[in-house]
Amino acid sequence: MTDTELTEIPALGKLYVGAVGSAARARLSSSAAPQTLPSDRHTVRSAHVELERLADFQRLVLHSASDYLPSGYVHTFAFPVAMSLMARDDFPLPLLGMVHLSNSVRHLRPIHYTEPLTVTAWAENLRGHRAGTQVDLIAEVQSADSGETVWHGRSTYLAKGVFLPRFDRPDSPAARPDFVPPQPTAQWRLGADAGRNYAAVSGDFNPIHLSSLSAKALGMKKSLAHGMYLASRVVGDIVASRPEPYEWTIDFDSPVFLPATVSLSISDTDTADGYAGSTFVGWNGRSRRRHFAGTVQPLAC
Repeated sequence: MTDTELTEIPALGKLYVGAVGSAARARLSSSAAPQTLPSDRHTVRSAHVELERLADFQRLVLHSASDYLPSGYVHTFAFPVAMSLMARDDFPLPLLGMVHLSNSVRHLRPIHYTEPLTVTAWAENLRGHRAGTQVDLIAEVQSADSGETVWHGRSTYLAKGVFLPRFDRPDSPAARPDFVPPQPTAQWRLGADAGRNYAAVSGDFNPIHLSSLSAKALGMKKSLAHGMYLASRVVGDIVASRPEPYEWTIDFDSPVFLPATVSLSISDTDTADGYAGSTFVGWNGRSRRRHFAGTVQPLAC
């Protein structure tokens, strides 16, 4: 695998604008689309967090102000480097309209906002899906001073309706048991502007989140909440008073179309040795359809 050094964290807005042009060129081109992932990693060295943007993020997801980076914010900081891979002409899937399926993150120690950070991102595990093609984007964050890895995240995305010839379409999975909602511990009310508000803070201006009109242009019935907004908010609630290293996962089962009311249940597990982790689930209280579910667990130091 080769390395490409970027001079700064890319602006997601510019990447999306470039993706619109790339999509238009692809429609006009008769050449075959790439079928494999680029064997390259993108790296930005000694990048710094903008304090104002961090504060805006904390306010938006209802976190208390802190000098240490929420795990969801680290994803937001590192994600543009991964997106710069997806915006390349030799990336086999279209950037626009990607559907967020899951995350798996290890937050290895507290990260102070003044620390210079090195971000490296790459793509792997291109594979078929019954609804299209999916891929994993990996982002790793290191202390620029020590080289120590402080955060590692894997995000899985689906290019819906894009079927690469090299992959057979997998069979549909076995039907899941009916979801029985637990007793809710919280309820979130998200306005029609929730996607635009998160985009303004995170820079993630994917059109499926901005308005019903732009979402419908990409095949969605309405605009939907960012998966990382939902993940950041629930994980932040769980780890707010737990400073130890931790890992978390989230799987997205169905979109949260905006505006929305999301019912949430968080369940903690304690043992004789102390806190052992939490599980969480979010769902639509009216339709009883599950939106997301995941876990948070402490890591051994």
